[in-house]
Amino acid sequence: MKSARISAALMAVSLSAAAGAAVASDGGPTAHDLNGADVATWLDGLLPYALKSGDIAGVVLCIVKDGKVLFQSGYGYADVERKIPMDPEGVMTRIGSTSKLFTWTAVMQLVEQGKLDLHRNVDDYLDFKVSPRGGPPITLIDLMNHRGGFEEGLKDVLTSDPQSLMSSEAYLKQHPRPQLFPPGSVPAYSNYGAALAGYIVQRVSGEPFASYVDRHIFQPLGMRHSTFEQPLPERFKGMAARGYRSASQPPRPYELIIAAPAGSVAATAADMGRFMLAQLQQGQLDGYAMLRPETSRLMHTPSETSLPGFATLAHGFFHETHNGHLVIGHGGDTIFFHTELDLLPDDGVGIFYSFNSRGRDDAVYGLRKAVLDQFIDRYFPNTAASAPPAAMASAVADAQKIAGRYESSRRIEHGFLSVFYLLQQTVIGANPDGTIVAPNEFGAGETHLREVAPDLWHEIGGTRQLALRNINGTKTVIDSEDPTSVFQALPARKSAPLNVTVLTGSFLILAAAVILWPISYLVRRHFRPLPAQPAEMRRMRTILRSAALFDVLWLLAWVSVLTPVLSLQLDSYSSARDPWIVALQIAGLVVIALAITAIWSVVRLVKSGVSWPARIGNGLIAAALVGLVWIGYIGGLLGFNLNY
Repeated sequence: MKSARISAALMAVSLSAAAGAAVASDGGPTAHDLNGADVATWLDGLLPYALKSGDIAGVVLCIVKDGKVLFQSGYGYADVERKIPMDPEGVMTRIGSTSKLFTWTAVMQLVEQGKLDLHRNVDDYLDFKVSPRGGPPITLIDLMNHRGGFEEGLKDVLTSDPQSLMSSEAYLKQHPRPQLFPPGSVPAYSNYGAALAGYIVQRVSGEPFASYVDRHIFQPLGMRHSTFEQPLPERFKGMAARGYRSASQPPRPYELIIAAPAGSVAATAADMGRFMLAQLQQGQLDGYAMLRPETSRLMHTPSETSLPGFATLAHGFFHETHNGHLVIGHGGDTIFFHTELDLLPDDGVGIFYSFNSRGRDDAVYGLRKAVLDQFIDRYFPNTAASAPPAAMASAVADAQKIAGRYESSRRIEHGFLSVFYLLQQTVIGANPDGTIVAPNEFGAGETHLREVAPDLWHEIGGTRQLALRNINGTKTVIDSEDPTSVFQALPARKSAPLNVTVLTGSFLILAAAVILWPISYLVRRHFRPLPAQPAEMRRMRTILRSAALFDVLWLLAWVSVLTPVLSLQLDSYSSARDPWIVALQIAGLVVIALAITAIWSVVRLVKSGVSWPARIGNGLIAAALVGLVWIGYIGGLLGFNLNY
């Protein structure tokens, strides 16, 4: 969930300015000494204020260096009402997609044992098929690189009711994701793909996935308070931090992640410190070889090519540079928990932290970024001065090439939730001076960039880059900060201005027709009697207004289904809702029939010689009915797809 609000961005800016690197006598930055005392001073000045101002309940944190825990602490509360403090050794947080690092580590363990081949068709390891027919197969390396080609999905991904918690196997088989892209071609972040990898580990090892990770990673590393199991086993009773939308609101139920290998781990910060130490020491910790050194080196090596200076993936790790230092890691988000784990392998340093609430206006996203930015700027500043790259002479013309509307490759394209992608899109704009402006995908606000090489734009005053490419015949923008998705140019039929105009206009016309129907009747009857109209004319008018009423009710019913997404109530989207959705889909056939009937009715009214105002009014109603059919078709509201 890569979103933030303006206040979150402002917080990030103010926090980043509060404590950066020291300044050398020549005006350039110099590194602070990375030691426990300095880290405590930095964080004590940053986090208590940030948590309070952002209405965030708490955060737990661990930093390791040179084979040892350098610093670990907690700030704020694991349980606000009971005033239970965040404790790095005694409080377990949900680490979301950071859990994938354990799934990928398990895969690599089986690879080094010769039980898995990263480049083999995953169908060979499954008891059902996922690779597309007639094309390249999906491989494990595709899953690790988020290039399996899968469409995103929300149905049955999360619940708070243990009675509705299905196994990963059942989820994978009952909710296969449609194939949007050829395997290996386009990055599209996929929890389904990670869950597939976990299921493969289970089948090949012969052990339940959670048990496998416990026996081969958690327990041997001394991670005594970590688990993939859900709900939490009895032995961890009372250790889980409560999750909050904001600290001033009541706690939320424990989140149950159905695609468990993709994000269900609960762990203490101290345990995550041990995992970081093992990863930094070529898979070794206290005599246990989680991975062989050569396997560990392979895992940390890019497994997908990238443009110079662009982030890529390394067998499941995000792989990028900050201030000239290699950083590998993985963030993680549930609805209420927000986590970051980053390793600087060349420096022997790792940092992990996890927040247990979103905060006011999603403030956690700005704070989460600020912590990492400050950590690297303070202890690993960029000391190499470099002049900003010069702009291209063709910048003004080239800005028009990249300008346009885009959708993320990580999206839902089938099913009713695809309607959101018609209404909210990424816009890249061209400025008169040849610079471009793009939204900040990892925060609020905008980024201004200038072209520094053909089809390559560099952030003014920053490090972000955008590259324009043609992939599979589609104009595509690659973001240097995100190796797991790209922006793809939208066809005109999906343009948000077009579809928002059609949707808004159609609804207003139909709503007005419904409201004015009884009003006009009363006016004609009591204040302005009119000659009796022919029966056919009255019938046609009644048909049009009845159709308007039906369509308004149909649209409002869909709004009630779609609203939970806006408030992140993802557990609302489960198989239990299918009968209601099927009823709306069947009603969609009536909507189509009514639009056809409306056109016929208007034609009959025109032929009957009604006045021009009546022709225009009834014509607008018919056009609005057709407009809703268009929105239903292009937005996935018409059809019988329950795999969303």
